[in-house]
Amino acid sequence: NRINAPTTIESILSSGSADLISMARPFLADPEIVNKSREGRHEDINTCIGCNQACLDHAFIGKTASCLVNPRACHETEIDITPNSISAKDRLNIGVVGAGPAGMAFAHTAATIGHNVTLFDKSDEIGGQFNMAKRIPGKEEFNETIRYFNVQLRKLEKEGKLDIRLGTEVSYDDMDRLSNSVDNKIDKWIIAAGVDPRVPNIPGLDHPKVLSYIDVLRHKAKVGRKVAVIGAGGIGFDVSEYLLHHDDADDHDKSADEVNVEEFLTKWGVDKHNSGRGGLLPDEQIQIPPPHREIILMQRKKGKLGAGLGKTTGWIHRSELVRSKAVEMLPQVSYDKVDEDGNLNITVGTGDKKETRVLEVDNIILCAGQVSKKDLEKAAMDAGSDLAGKVFTIGGAYEAGELDAKRAIDMGTRLALKIKDDEVVPGKHKFNADVGAEEILYKKMMSFIR
Repeated sequence: NRINAPTTIESILSSGSADLISMARPFLADPEIVNKSREGRHEDINTCIGCNQACLDHAFIGKTASCLVNPRACHETEIDITPNSISAKDRLNIGVVGAGPAGMAFAHTAATIGHNVTLFDKSDEIGGQFNMAKRIPGKEEFNETIRYFNVQLRKLEKEGKLDIRLGTEVSYDDMDRLSNSVDNKIDKWIIAAGVDPRVPNIPGLDHPKVLSYIDVLRHKAKVGRKVAVIGAGGIGFDVSEYLLHHDDADDHDKSADEVNVEEFLTKWGVDKHNSGRGGLLPDEQIQIPPPHREIILMQRKKGKLGAGLGKTTGWIHRSELVRSKAVEMLPQVSYDKVDEDGNLNITVGTGDKKETRVLEVDNIILCAGQVSKKDLEKAAMDAGSDLAGKVFTIGGAYEAGELDAKRAIDMGTRLALKIKDDEVVPGKHKFNADVGAEEILYKKMMSFIR
């Protein structure tokens, strides 16, 4: 069920295609969706992006369901975002460096409850890593989260509660100067600067054929027809799907509304005449669009690639690559070197089953994880000044593992509500959701089963 917008509902009902439409996940993303629609405030709707990361994925491991784009869902008593709720004596001037998911969430919550917030980002747009995620086939709706935050943050800016400074890179000297300024002195700093790609220790990575996932997704680097992808986590799968379906001539910024309906139906074998079982065509009749590239996707670990992807969406990503018949998946790979011709020399397996291969490819894409950007935090600590006690890292800058937007938005939102408290100090500024009774019961059941 991917009907997540009132305009879509109205279109379906008015055309006579359906008499009744049900929604579930969109009410986790925005419980006011009906009221906002009735009042014509469609731009204020926090749209469900269908990620499943905090709703269904939580349900399958016994955790309280919530929502990646709305951490208040099912935690309303813990996360109270009442406008202008803090007193004048508790109001702070806060600088936020980075307008990705964590920075946007913090700035929005803090300004809403009454703090004075200045939001900096060196890019000329908000959204951070979501601006790359929205280019992945099937993730076009991530742009809706950027749209929602952009609308809300601009409204707060008009109300004088938020100052947005895009195209502005912040240094430690800038932070020190603004922290000691006579006018509008910054009381506390939130570092939401995100991550950098991790560069593995492989000889020859300086070869021009080697690209990072940021080169491909953000900078739109040209990629050849045969590609080796190092790293088979979420980013490795995303980049592989992207390369399968995008030619260099394609519009990489296609919105969800622009996805071709006929291509979607054909790709997933939907029977438009509803004559087959479950409304699907037999496998032999499904016409899979020809892939744009051949891809070799690799990981160091042994075992199935993609095993760590979401419980309710991982199978989609795995099947997407398998069905293309253009992706070779290799586990237990050692990366020996990139030779002078730009070919990747690898060893697959161990012991007697060890095999050495030379992958003659046009490009090698690094998707081998991320490292947190901690330059500003480290500079403040090294300086030994009072500023060190005023710097709080959140999101990917706090913890880089798998670029977890759910964790980033939740962390930014919760810290914004507590940043005024004296006991909240750097290193003790991460607040987790209360453990629900269902999670306790689930753990006891699983322990009993084992």
